[in-house]
Amino acid sequence: MTAAAKHGTPNIAVVGSLNMDLVLQVAQAPGPGETVLAQALHLVPGGKGGNQAVACARQGARVHLFGRVGGDAYGHTLRTSLAQDGIDHSGVQTDPTETTGVAAITVEATGQNRIVVVPGANGRFELDTQALGAVLAQAHSLVLQFETPLPQVLSAARQAFAAGCRVLLNPSPIQSLPEGLWPLVHTLVVNEVEAAALAGTAVETVADAALAAQTLRGLGPAQVVVTLGAAGAVAADTLGSTHHPGMAVKAVDTTAAGDTFLGALAVALARGEPLNAAVRDGIRAAALCVTQAGAQPSIPTRAAVAASPQPPDWIPL
Repeated sequence: MTAAAKHGTPNIAVVGSLNMDLVLQVAQAPGPGETVLAQALHLVPGGKGGNQAVACARQGARVHLFGRVGGDAYGHTLRTSLAQDGIDHSGVQTDPTETTGVAAITVEATGQNRIVVVPGANGRFELDTQALGAVLAQAHSLVLQFETPLPQVLSAARQAFAAGCRVLLNPSPIQSLPEGLWPLVHTLVVNEVEAAALAGTAVETVADAALAAQTLRGLGPAQVVVTLGAAGAVAADTLGSTHHPGMAVKAVDTTAAGDTFLGALAVALARGEPLNAAVRDGIRAAALCVTQAGAQPSIPTRAAVAASPQPPDWIPL
């Protein structure tokens, strides 16, 4: 299978977490020792693995998801939700003793969020190498994050690399990458905090992001994208670095914006788009995402992204 699918439907494998999000809408998040009243509570399917799988599926990819849930009502709801997006969840395990992962999310009136995750069954995920191997034989890329055990992430990356399948890594929540993982990663997607931690340098400006991106490229990845929230993103590859300005939108909830960006980017790359064009797709998708509440409910379709305004032109750095 070639790395790009210029014709036909891209196949993307995702290994990652599945959570039920408990979203609390508040005027302002409480400070230490403070109690505040919430305007509403919503239960929404989430988890970085689930979000990125949904983002890829809604951009037109055929998606196989590998993860782990509990044998409880939340786990059943998550499976049902995945099926509604046409995602193959036969690789999602059911833990006989642990509960489904849960994320408690406070969303302020400004759209800013704060998230606390209880990993639950995600922390006991064990990779089924035989099942993953069958999927990788037909996949254009493998998408990974860090909400499942790191040894399982490394194992999946090794298997994909050996199969000639490109690895897209979003190392979130941030932790140090094992040295063996760096050369396996084709495309690294990080936010400014993650970029700073991994590159060992402050990322406060676009120039800082470009320097961090090239530093991270030097560790192995062919392509690095540093997302900068409202300021857009910086992309770096063998052709150099570019700044992609953000789009001016009224943010309602920033939950899943990064996952939406990554999903749109992954599908565009799988379709054979160059990095800069793929980043533009990611920015358009993320801009739509933040205008809606909730994680997966806010992830836009390919048609919605195609109908949205174009972002500003990118700027060579």
